[in-house]
Amino acid sequence: MGLWTLVEGLLLRANALAILNEERFLALRGWGFSEVSGVRTKSLKGQLIGLIYATQYLRLPLIPLNIIFIIVKLVSG
Repeated sequence: MGLWTLVEGLLLRANALAILNEERFLALRGWGFSEVSGVRTKSLKGQLIGLIYATQYLRLPLIPLNIIFIIVKLVSG
């Protein structure tokens, strides 16, 4: 496993977290941002919800990164 494979895997995970919708998916399962407030933000669930919301703000930079990865994969094989 090389560095390229590791970065590609991280990009795929960031894509997966970025497309999660709060109303249709997260809130129905109790993972909405309103569920975590105050002291509960320090829990594992609170930190995971924070990570999900942080990656949702990275949607715009993910688009060029995906384009770069696609072009490199097409060129290198």
